[in-house]
Amino acid sequence: MTEKIIPNLVMHPFNTTLMGVLRGVADFFGINASDAWLFGSSGHAFLINIHEQICPSGPYNWKYGGFYRLVKNLGMEMTDLGFFHAGTPVEERRKVEALLRRSIDTETPCSMLNMENQLITGYGDEHFVLKQPWPTVNLPITPKTLTFETWRELGDEPHARFFTFCKRKSADEKTVVLHSLNAAVDMVKNPENWSVEHYSTGLQAYNLWIKAVNEGFGSSHGNWWNGTVWAECRGMASRYFAEIASKHQDTASETAKELSNQYGNVANLLDKARDKGLADDAKIKMLAEAQRTEESCVTLIEELIRLL
Repeated sequence: MTEKIIPNLVMHPFNTTLMGVLRGVADFFGINASDAWLFGSSGHAFLINIHEQICPSGPYNWKYGGFYRLVKNLGMEMTDLGFFHAGTPVEERRKVEALLRRSIDTETPCSMLNMENQLITGYGDEHFVLKQPWPTVNLPITPKTLTFETWRELGDEPHARFFTFCKRKSADEKTVVLHSLNAAVDMVKNPENWSVEHYSTGLQAYNLWIKAVNEGFGSSHGNWWNGTVWAECRGMASRYFAEIASKHQDTASETAKELSNQYGNVANLLDKARDKGLADDAKIKMLAEAQRTEESCVTLIEELIRLL
């Protein structure tokens, strides 16, 4: 039996599974960064991406280019190996499988995004070995293996992407922070840089969310899951700004502390708004308040950029 496993490559159980992958890769590469620093400096702490019917695909279906650039600042280069679906010829599957095996042979971390992000930590004679995002929850959408060529674990309609991660020289701390803050502003001012058709990021995302609730989607799985993921992200944004504040002893520190408080408020609002049983009018009120708070945060972030 042939088996190759990358040792000490561990998936972390965040609701934001992309960040669970990134945490595992960062630890594997020996990158010293807190969870909040990873979320914040990668920009994911500031992302909110909402489908017009608040589909649960919001956390996954967006333009990743800006994220890749920010992750590289942290010392990790994430490479997209392409999109694969039910109609993808078996020859193309074999090619990407061969690339993944070569990467694993050199202990290069790999991941897959189908319904969720999962680390690929090894392979055997017949399949790849996948890490499940939440070890205590054995969901069919997060399989433990991926059979070569057939990918039967993904069902009749796979829509998979594969990625590799290489270690690179990281940027200095000031660059890391400034680039992440500029990305946070860009998500609001230029959502087309981050969102695809039928979705939006930034403040416009809240408009779509409120509209979806008004159209009857407030008690949907998508409302709950988007709220779960984006509340986690905003909580990490709060902690990120607390870390920034701790590194300064001037006006920048006070501005960062205020941003930490404001994003903490947004996290609490989104955590409440995700409740399927919450009345629509109460949900809309919370989402509108979160939107107003985020709008004020943009001004504070721009101020912090000038101060750093």
